[in-house]
Amino acid sequence: MAFVVLYDACVLYPNTVRDLLIRIHQAGLVQAKWTDAILDETFNALQATRPDISAEQHVRLRALMMKAVPDCLVTNYEPLMDGLNLPDPRDHHVLAAAIRARAQVIVTDNRRDFPAEQVSVWDIDVKTADEFVLDQISLNRQAVYGEIVRIADSRNNPPESVDDVLRHLERSGLIESVAALM
Repeated sequence: MAFVVLYDACVLYPNTVRDLLIRIHQAGLVQAKWTDAILDETFNALQATRPDISAEQHVRLRALMMKAVPDCLVTNYEPLMDGLNLPDPRDHHVLAAAIRARAQVIVTDNRRDFPAEQVSVWDIDVKTADEFVLDQISLNRQAVYGEIVRIADSRNNPPESVDDVLRHLERSGLIESVAALM
């Protein structure tokens, strides 16, 4: 059984990163988890920064994400939130969900919001999207590269190559991961 990871909103926001993280789950490399609150945060950020995307498109994308990762939703984590100590109380829901899901890793690009001394007591590691994908590459480079090929194959409006997908990932901060795949 794949180990459990909780994806934070900031790593679900960039389109190509989100696509890769979901496909890493679909490839059976990890068991991805998130909450409705994490999705709300993701889609609120998308609405604020991408007014060109309609509300209907957001609803459709959310439904597609839920369909792509059927057992993703973590619930009943709220009682754990009050006992947590993080620099920003607005992040308590993320750690509480990770604890509830028995996640081994929280994937977030906001590492400073999840100090090791507060998170490691729960046997949870915190990794950036780049660190996480790089770990997956080290475990199964062929599977990760195959998912990038599938992303490129799925993009037809406009068509994109594997190099295009890698450039999107690099621009989104997956610099080490892209270098490892070159």
